[in-house]
Amino acid sequence: MAAKLKIAGAWSGVLEAELEAWTVPLLKEHIANRLNCTKDSINLICAGKVLRDDNGTQKLIELGVKNNSKILVTRVSPDQGKELIAEEEKSTRLQRLKAAATSLAKRHADGSLPVDDYNLELENQSGEKVQLGSENDQRALMMGLMFHGKAKRLVKNRKYEDAVEVLVMGEEAFSLCDSKVVELIDNVPILQIDMVWCYFMLKDISKLSVAGKRLEEARKGIERSHGKESTRLRLLHGNSHPELALHLRLELLEGIVAYHSGDLEKAKKSLNSARGKYLKLQVPDEELSILMGMGYGEKAAKRALRMNNQDVERAVNFLVEEKAKKQQKIEDDIKRRNEIMEQKKFGVTPLRKAVDLQKLKELVSIGFEKELAAESLRRNENETQKALDDLTNPDTNSDIQLFIESRKKKRLRQSGDAAIERLTAMGFPRETVVAAVRDYGTEELALNHLLEQSAPNGNPGLVGSDVGTSSGSVGVGPSESMRIDGDTLGGFEHEIERDVEMEDELTGDLQQEDAFSDYDVELTRESEAIEEYSALVLV
Repeated sequence: MAAKLKIAGAWSGVLEAELEAWTVPLLKEHIANRLNCTKDSINLICAGKVLRDDNGTQKLIELGVKNNSKILVTRVSPDQGKELIAEEEKSTRLQRLKAAATSLAKRHADGSLPVDDYNLELENQSGEKVQLGSENDQRALMMGLMFHGKAKRLVKNRKYEDAVEVLVMGEEAFSLCDSKVVELIDNVPILQIDMVWCYFMLKDISKLSVAGKRLEEARKGIERSHGKESTRLRLLHGNSHPELALHLRLELLEGIVAYHSGDLEKAKKSLNSARGKYLKLQVPDEELSILMGMGYGEKAAKRALRMNNQDVERAVNFLVEEKAKKQQKIEDDIKRRNEIMEQKKFGVTPLRKAVDLQKLKELVSIGFEKELAAESLRRNENETQKALDDLTNPDTNSDIQLFIESRKKKRLRQSGDAAIERLTAMGFPRETVVAAVRDYGTEELALNHLLEQSAPNGNPGLVGSDVGTSSGSVGVGPSESMRIDGDTLGGFEHEIERDVEMEDELTGDLQQEDAFSDYDVELTRESEAIEEYSALVLV
């Protein structure tokens, strides 16, 4: 039965509609025909909400439209409608990005058992793991670094407006960290420089003219973290000068900001200094040819020469060290993934922390069996002395052993039940499957037995295409929420909702960086800007 809709606004009247059959696009089409316009040029508002087209499959009744509903029609340009949708999508994406960064930082900063097969850890410029400040500081730093990494990717893709919004989120995250901790690192001043660079690339004169304060803070921050005249940086990297390109961009931006603020003398001085650094960073063809002749790629060779004052010998040493560091990082990552898998076997403490592997090694080194020591640490929130007390107490030691045996039996039973379900799904009779799993112990051996048993019967239907595809139903897909077994967590289940797409974006950007990524700046646009503003200053 058709329902009556009361239409007002750009067109007024009563329209009969099949609420269970009509979609928003169809309703728009009927109204647009009466207005003699396209359906993209109107918006429909019902009960204070805009009726969205989405994918055009939702029926009006599903959207809350009822008989005698009042619908307001407004005219918009097609471009305006698209802009509103794009803005809404952008806002949603930023919210997802923030939620994913918050979730990642929380999981990886507080000692929780990683649900991922990696662990985010803070490193210094030598690639060494560091613990900076409290747990809250660690979390804030991780979030700031993830946002900054994502923003740098957006800058490379020339999406400067989006980059600014993500950089603001990064700045807010860093602001939650203890100022004494922030002063030890150069990430915040580099973020500030990147922010002003985006203003420049967007030609946002209003923000450029007041960006001097931001650049002033950036210069102070770099001096604090690098040391006066980069003395601390030089101790870390020997005779390398990785910061030269960063200082070039800083001085260029200082010159641009000074020009737009009316300080032509300062602008000229900054631009001349930036030009001097630009000339220092020009790679001579001969030196580049030597390195490429040794088998190094052009990009890597240029980077090495720029960061080592065009000195071929030092550049080669730099490249050799970088290769060794990358290899070491690969080995460390493999080791850490194996450690995470081991931690997952031990479960989590009552406060949902992973078993501390370093403390576990200490207990094992004095003679305790690993699984026993791990369970004692798990029960005692990784407090070594309490764990040791339990291990040396005959009663609690016996209780821990009984628990471990019980857990092993439970896991074997769960594994067997899962194997039975998978084999049954292939078409084998359940009673036969249960007997095979019980007699042969493993799913593989049970399957081989079942196949042998079915072959003489001439019943190939039992081993059809289902056998080859059954494994596809096992495991967790990338769009599903991760779930860790309740037994693994020490007796209770816990659902972890994840936005895998956003988490992969954030961690992917970080994993592609190294200690010199922030200093490895392409200088084409910088060169053009130096000449452009130098000419303006001389006018």
